[in-house]
Amino acid sequence: MTYRTFFELEREPFSSDIALESILKTPALTGVEERIRYALGLGAMALVTGEIGSGKSTSLRYVTGRLHPSEYRTLYITASTGSVLELYRQMLHVLGMDMGGVSRAVMLRRIRQEIIEWVQGKKMKMLLVIDEASLLRLEVFAELHTLTQFEKDSKPILPIVLAGQSNLIDNLMYRSSLPLASRIVGRSHLEGVTREQMEKYLTHHLAIAGVNHNIFDETAITAIQQGSGGLFRKANHLARGAIVVAAKNKSMTVNADHVRMAATEIF
Repeated sequence: MTYRTFFELEREPFSSDIALESILKTPALTGVEERIRYALGLGAMALVTGEIGSGKSTSLRYVTGRLHPSEYRTLYITASTGSVLELYRQMLHVLGMDMGGVSRAVMLRRIRQEIIEWVQGKKMKMLLVIDEASLLRLEVFAELHTLTQFEKDSKPILPIVLAGQSNLIDNLMYRSSLPLASRIVGRSHLEGVTREQMEKYLTHHLAIAGVNHNIFDETAITAIQQGSGGLFRKANHLARGAIVVAAKNKSMTVNADHVRMAATEIF
């Protein structure tokens, strides 16, 4: 008997591919959405930081997924450690304009032309989202602000969201990054959740999996919150692993010992 059968789970619990409408709307998520929408309205920049597994990418998926596709065109890029040329190539790709063997100036001009066409020609609002932005080289930060300059910087038509680990803030403090940092109008930092919030999170995800009661006892909830540091990704691994251990032990309730056993299998 599998753990899903034992606990009568309708789907894999604590997975990251849940539907947009099933994402738990926390105060932190609301804060991210408010700041991004504020930046959108001004054509400015928003910053989303947090430790690995704190929910940055999920927050971005939630916010951008709620932008109406008939009104917004979102360019979503996962950053790399490459040069600014690599960033431009990624932008051209998501714009549907793969261009090999051309100069940086040509790529930048084509990106600007395409954005103007979407905004002025097709009457769409644009948003550039760069996830894992803490990986970007300083030279990219030094030049990235030029992407937002239209008509002598008088037309703020390309809002940008930068998301990454906490060192992203450090990178934006360098003098060469200040032209970019000066455009930031909203900052969100995602931290580990409290025990109370973790209990709501666990109950919410169990409901998504088809279980309408909390199979984690008080000790398990505390162990998951402490063992994960309140970070959702690690909490998912601990909770799922603890369920597997409990099912093997034929226990209908997950306790702290099950969580501790699960913790030996993950980093």
